[in-house]
Amino acid sequence: MLFITNRFPTQSIRTRKGRRFTFDLDNNAPSNSVFYCETGADGNHTEITSAELLGRVRDSNYRQILLFIHGFNTLPDKVFGMTAELQKLCDKAKPKEALVLPLIWPSDNDKGIVQDYWDDQKSADQSGFSFARVLERFLDWRNSEEGAPDGTPCLKRINVLAHSMGNRVLRQSLSLWDRYDLASGVPLLFRNTFMVAADVVNETLHEGQTGALISHASRNVVVYFASDDLALRASKAANLKNRVASRRLGHTGPENTDLTPRNVFQVDCDDVNTRYDPPTGHNYFRSGTRRGQAGLVFKHIFQCIESGRVFPDDPHQRSVILR
Repeated sequence: MLFITNRFPTQSIRTRKGRRFTFDLDNNAPSNSVFYCETGADGNHTEITSAELLGRVRDSNYRQILLFIHGFNTLPDKVFGMTAELQKLCDKAKPKEALVLPLIWPSDNDKGIVQDYWDDQKSADQSGFSFARVLERFLDWRNSEEGAPDGTPCLKRINVLAHSMGNRVLRQSLSLWDRYDLASGVPLLFRNTFMVAADVVNETLHEGQTGALISHASRNVVVYFASDDLALRASKAANLKNRVASRRLGHTGPENTDLTPRNVFQVDCDDVNTRYDPPTGHNYFRSGTRRGQAGLVFKHIFQCIESGRVFPDDPHQRSVILR
């Protein structure tokens, strides 16, 4: 499995192709360096560099890429398990359609969910600097003829699935990319952006807010939310404890859809989230009631990946309830 990370390794941070890469799980500080790697046995992975990783993606038989940005309090082994499950579901739905590529940022390894939550918020924001560079690299790679056997740019479509606090990482990455590297706004890089159980304020996609860049960079933005997501209730409680009053996007959907761009859609998952992920109802975007069997949320995500349309039967529809 290929992956990209800004977590520190136990080895040197100096990039060398073919060297061993082992996560330093006790260090949750985001590295300014980004490492392009391949998974290995017993946590001993291999750094392969960006050119090698992107070359393998280009040469693969998959038609599209699905970048996966995980949520808070999620260590690499768990990310690999979630990625493997997503990949199996994609291959089962349609072989060689979507290659899942995880972006691993440094969630905390401490005990105590509230402390983890605040450490992870800081880590998510700081990771924006690292992953802004990854976005720039993907843009160059997609438009460049470098390394292409037939001299043409890479035509694979890029989608992104951000879960929970991973949406904060995505928002910050686009904001910093726009601020430091781009002249006139973010480019249209993503075919679909899926914001699942998003742990960001529910006004974040409104025009004029930082999250509006997500819609500018995407053909479609699909928000999946559930009001009884217990993990987001804990998130809201943690924010209130620190005197930050805010409703979460993953609880309510956008605060006011009239203030969001027309390419933002919302999917109410209230009827399925706790059935798929009891009792918290937070990780409901992969399998349904049986492991390895796609749930309704994943089926909707994959339909969007395959068709490029959120509601193909009605182009004016902007919301739906999954039952």
